[in-house]
Amino acid sequence: MKFYSLTFSLLLTTGLLLCSQSFGEVDTTKFFLKGRTTRETPLYTIWEPIEFVLEMDFAGQTPTEAYTIEWTCTGDDGRERKGTAPADAPVHIQTVLDRPGFVRIRAQLLDSSGQVVRKPGLQGEFAQVFFDGGAGVDIEQIHGIPAPPDLEAFWARQKAKLEEIPLEVNYRTEVPSETEGVKIYVVSIACPGPAPVTGFLSIPEDAAAGSLPVQVQFQGYSEARQQMMKTGPTDKIVLQINAHGYDLVKAYEPETGEEYQRQFMAATRSNGFTYAFDPWQNSNPEKAYFNGMALRVMRALQFVKSLPEWNGRELEVRGGSQGGLQTIWAAALDHDVTLAVADKPWCCNLAGKSCGRISYGWGIPYVKELNYYDPVHLASWVPATCTLKIHNAGLGDYVCPPSGVAAFYNNLRCPKEIVWVQGTTHGFWPPYTCQRFTLAAPAQTTLE
Repeated sequence: MKFYSLTFSLLLTTGLLLCSQSFGEVDTTKFFLKGRTTRETPLYTIWEPIEFVLEMDFAGQTPTEAYTIEWTCTGDDGRERKGTAPADAPVHIQTVLDRPGFVRIRAQLLDSSGQVVRKPGLQGEFAQVFFDGGAGVDIEQIHGIPAPPDLEAFWARQKAKLEEIPLEVNYRTEVPSETEGVKIYVVSIACPGPAPVTGFLSIPEDAAAGSLPVQVQFQGYSEARQQMMKTGPTDKIVLQINAHGYDLVKAYEPETGEEYQRQFMAATRSNGFTYAFDPWQNSNPEKAYFNGMALRVMRALQFVKSLPEWNGRELEVRGGSQGGLQTIWAAALDHDVTLAVADKPWCCNLAGKSCGRISYGWGIPYVKELNYYDPVHLASWVPATCTLKIHNAGLGDYVCPPSGVAAFYNNLRCPKEIVWVQGTTHGFWPPYTCQRFTLAAPAQTTLE
């Protein structure tokens, strides 16, 4: 009996110690700092009060110390305010804007020693307990600076370059497919400029001539090797290209591929800048890195339209970030495009920072010659026969600032739709339910 009593006592004591240790620890990976506007739609008018609410979600855990929310409020009017508040209650922040534009709220959680609370094992934004969002004021009035007066002549010259190089396939080599009934190829298509179009093509087997729609996919900013396409849909043709035109056969050689890729991308750098970022190179729009990229976009579309299986009616283009930029070029420069999905489109209103708007922390240094490639100036070229959708416009995305995306959206004359998402940045989408706001408009004959 004494033995059992002693054992029970030891187990009870051990259990109490474990409970005490568990109670004294919190899992910060489950913490979220949530933000919202008190209005369901974060769209306001000049001088109208805007109220944000910040609130901590500790995921049912009891905080073991006094946490603090530190916040910064900025706006396109150049004003900045900062503050702190205890994290155990909702924090209300009020502001106004005296002009069309956006306000931004950035907030982070601090521990009792004033240090930013981090989430162990995670990287970048995901490693912080933070909120980044905002609201817009009379955003339908944002249009950006005037377009270059010779914009049409510039693009006419670029299209003429395409005619100088015949549309020829350098290679179309079949690679293994994991989708039954779909063939996948690695392709290279001749193109003017420094490099050909290269990518992966998927086509359903035995597709009849003129039977299939086409989707062309563009990729975000990266120096990494394009991921191998292993599957494809059974109801459409898909061409997925990289932005650079490197030889994918060489890039996937088992022993030399990585070194080939490294050397290729090293050669795209200019004056110490990664590709497309060199102000000196960009000061000549005919020599800017975007020039070759845009030529490859147009040539890729010419290629898919030459495929006998294309039905001649449905041509979709899509991509996010840099891929969104290329998607816009495609829709503006080839009027056979019928649907364009450009999520968080990059490089909209690059002049915005020079005009005093809240702008990017990471982005291409602005020179006026980049205006030839700016989606804001090409938006009105997207025809009424094409629908353009932006599924993700982050109110906290300052790689692709909301004011730039709004200027692009406002300049569109085609049928259009945009989804503004609260609390999303360029790389972070909250894992909880956040505010989403959809705007849509049919084709219009004149700009507002």
